Amino acid sequence: MVPLSQLEGCQKELNVALSKYLKVLEKSFNTDISKAYRNVDFEASTVNNIIANHFYRQGLFDLGDSFVHECGESDETYLKLPFQEMYGILEAMKARNLEPALTWAANNRDKLLQNSSMLELKLHSLQFVEILTRGSRDNALQYARTHLVPFASMHKAEIQKLMACLIWADRLEQSPYAEFVSSTHWDKLAEELIHQFCSLLGQSSDSPLSVAVSAGFQGLPTLLKLTTVMAAKKQEWQTMKQLPVPIDIGPEFQYHSVFVCPVLREQSSDENPPMLMPCGHAVSKQSIMKLSKSSSRPFKCPYCPSEAVASQCKQLHF
Repeated sequence: MVPLSQLEGCQKELNVALSKYLKVLEKSFNTDISKAYRNVDFEASTVNNIIANHFYRQGLFDLGDSFVHECGESDETYLKLPFQEMYGILEAMKARNLEPALTWAANNRDKLLQNSSMLELKLHSLQFVEILTRGSRDNALQYARTHLVPFASMHKAEIQKLMACLIWADRLEQSPYAEFVSSTHWDKLAEELIHQFCSLLGQSSDSPLSVAVSAGFQGLPTLLKLTTVMAAKKQEWQTMKQLPVPIDIGPEFQYHSVFVCPVLREQSSDENPPMLMPCGHAVSKQSIMKLSKSSSRPFKCPYCPSEAVASQCKQLHF
């Protein structure tokens, strides 16, 4: 038995630690994130479209239909049908049926080649291994002659490895080519199919809603600090057109090229776009105005001996 005084001492230490815990949480977390909110005019139809698109991309077709109906939007069938096809292919792949995927890849062969994708070859390779593991060496060989030979000129090494699998048909899992029967190939191929499917639709493999929310989470701490600083300086948060500081949300959220003026070392904006000089170098519009004394005289390029006038410079669009 532990003496009562010893138990009381332990309890006292615990109570002290717990009493400090709330203060630690308050310092670590901002309980009122609404301070970072700004009144921004969104088109309700566009936001509804993004949400419906997210549901359909996740395969939640009934939920997407219910949302479209309840928000009073027009028929969004054009959003749903492509993803119904995609999920039909993925469900077939889960059942080890590659025919729908192969049909889709064949129908989109030219577009996949433009994306430098080897998806069709990978699908045929997986189908070849699947036939071989079922114990039918002759059928696998016939399948290779029909579907793999057309790829041989460009992918000779891959085809040679697959042909070597025929020697180990009865014991492929114990062969030097055991990697071909790994279940991870199915998962990776499903991911690649999703990526290519969305790419051919002109979309990212991640839904716009999930990207916006994830980027918002990363930028929120900086925005909250910024609102506090601006409030102390009595600056208006709601009417500000451009953030006074950059917000680093990681390269995974950067979808467009960003131009930083090499003279002012500032990122370009709608008010200060990048401009191309006749010599081929680029600086911001504000830099040109400063160099040319508000367009009143010719100026020398900061990087080469060429001279130009402001009227000769053209705005760059990335």
